[in-house]
Amino acid sequence: MFAIPLGDDGAELRPLEPWQAEEFLAHIDRGRSFIGRYNGLPDIVTDLESSRAFLQAYAEKTAADTGRIHGIHENGRLVGAVVFRTLDTAQGVAEAGCWLEPAAVGRGLVTRAVRVIVDWAVEERGIHRVEWVVSSGNEPSIAVARRLGMTREAVLRESHLYRGQRHDEEVWAVLAPEWRAAGKRAAGASSGS
Repeated sequence: MFAIPLGDDGAELRPLEPWQAEEFLAHIDRGRSFIGRYNGLPDIVTDLESSRAFLQAYAEKTAADTGRIHGIHENGRLVGAVVFRTLDTAQGVAEAGCWLEPAAVGRGLVTRAVRVIVDWAVEERGIHRVEWVVSSGNEPSIAVARRLGMTREAVLRESHLYRGQRHDEEVWAVLAPEWRAAGKRAAGASSGS
């Protein structure tokens, strides 16, 4: 299996596949209440069968080129994931998402991982627009969108019913020309230009 390093701290990005359902379930169990604050995944992945089904659904999305899932590993242990919930190459639009276990928070893992998948989507798949839809109360996820140079385009008031409560959702996005320009600025800054 291939892995993409996310820095020199032992963190890496790897595809998640159905055969990893046991490891995936253990990861969700470790972060169930934390992840479930804004993400319905812990309500879906409750046992080995549902874990395998969730990963199988993403395997089918990968095969159809309509989505992807990659695990964030730290020193070999699955601690989170980034996804393309949707990937529409004909329209050039994708929606990215993420989650982490509480023990992995605060080290920039999601930002680094999302950078990798957005680079891939823009440069390899020709995606023009990457969206990030987030609950208005999810400040850490909003901070990721800001760090990635995304623009908040809308607040969808009380648009998401989650666990019996209505939540506002924010739509953030970055366009391919903005992404490329930010990458060039970052490369120039790191080379001392």
